[in-house]
Amino acid sequence: MTETGMKEKKNIKVIISGGGTGGHIYPAISIANAIKEIKPEAELLFVGADGKMEMEKVPAAGYEIVGLPIMGLHRRLTAKNLTFIFKLFRSLSKASSVIKKFKPDVAVGVGGYASGALLYKAAKMGIPCLIQEQNSYPGITNKLLKNKAEKICVAYDDMDRFFPAEKIIHTGNPVRKDLIDVSSKKEEALKFFNVPQGKKVVLVLGGSQGARTLNESVLNYLDEIDKKDLFLIWQCGKFYINEMKERLQSTNQEHLMLVDFISRMDLAYASADVIISRAGAGTISELCLVGKPVILVPSPNVSEDHQTRNAMALVSKDAARMVSDKAARQALVPEVIKLKEDETLQIELSKNIIELALPNAANQIASEVLNLMK
Repeated sequence: MTETGMKEKKNIKVIISGGGTGGHIYPAISIANAIKEIKPEAELLFVGADGKMEMEKVPAAGYEIVGLPIMGLHRRLTAKNLTFIFKLFRSLSKASSVIKKFKPDVAVGVGGYASGALLYKAAKMGIPCLIQEQNSYPGITNKLLKNKAEKICVAYDDMDRFFPAEKIIHTGNPVRKDLIDVSSKKEEALKFFNVPQGKKVVLVLGGSQGARTLNESVLNYLDEIDKKDLFLIWQCGKFYINEMKERLQSTNQEHLMLVDFISRMDLAYASADVIISRAGAGTISELCLVGKPVILVPSPNVSEDHQTRNAMALVSKDAARMVSDKAARQALVPEVIKLKEDETLQIELSKNIIELALPNAANQIASEVLNLMK
């Protein structure tokens, strides 16, 4: 190659935007990792919202990120919406500057307010755009962007209710590769969590921040859990850890391990016989890959009650059980005990949920991103 040719050669550039929650951030990082596997020379830049968790998590994963001063719109009329309008225009202006400076070949949006501003500007500048929608009921940002995107990668059936059918690709949600074949880590996992020999393990996941409903539901039945020879691995969340420790002081804790956050989720899943979880889209994708019996308790504090819709997508296929948030304090642990004592049901749930797994989602999405390059 001539010197001139070498100068003309250009690396692939991909800009990825979105965040606000782990459900947006971790799929975005998985997509970025998959792009780098396929094209190691690719340059990637993330765009998030100032002050949100992506500004910490993305650099920790090894990627550069730029923050926009974007914020959410309040559904009720409030003075804060005037601030929203001001910050929206500032974010659109900054998004334009970032795009002009980075010169991406493709823009990817994973949901969240930052992705709205970034993809809107990218599309106006003629840059091909791809949306990755994690939930069975799309967020407002992705619904508004549907006409700007050339491809829309989804994880659930019947998404043509929300998006143009010709743009939809059913890829599933990206998941961490260390969750593939967790069954081979069972022995390591039981030692890691100091599970007494012969105990059945119940894994309680309220999300990284925890969930008061799940914590209260477990507290109400600690004696019953002990009597049924169960061992709890209980992620209560950073907001609740001190309160839970205080409330457990006078109880027997030999049958549980209480933590604010589990770093080795592969081992947590490997150790579990039954899993209690919220129904975020990313978590559900992980649960399908893990293939364990699951009881879902959808959070009521999400837009459009999308976690219930996510959960019902599994329940309708006999791939999970569901207990409502409202009923959980009385019904959740009895449902766990009932499931623990019904081996036939455990086998059926495991068989059906693992059939829904899509372990190659990140690679498939990455390929679609690269295919959009002009």
